[in-house]
Amino acid sequence: QVKLVESGGGSVQPGGSLRLSCAASGSIFSIRQMGWYRQAPGNERELVASITKSGNTVYADSVKGRFTISRDNAKNTVLLQMNSLKPEDTAVYYCNAADPMGRYWGQGTQVTVSS
Repeated sequence: QVKLVESGGGSVQPGGSLRLSCAASGSIFSIRQMGWYRQAPGNERELVASITKSGNTVYADSVKGRFTISRDNAKNTVLLQMNSLKPEDTAVYYCNAADPMGRYWGQGTQVTVSS
């Protein structure tokens, strides 16, 4: 089992920045990939960015050039640096980890972008 705890959400004006952090604990050695998903009211949960253990990254087209995902394997942490935030980035952001046994989710953290 893997436990994920997110932090760093909050409210920011358009154009601002936030950094999300996700700390993994438990059976972390088998984690192959970690990532961030988001879900806005009335929408399905969507991938924002993901990173493999070797550092390969994938980004949603809507966040390319604005968001950066990184991973600190020594600290079992994945970060999402979000710059140039837009109102449409408003959502609950969830940390995700995948290992051969399945997928694990954090509790979610709210990000609100509004003037």
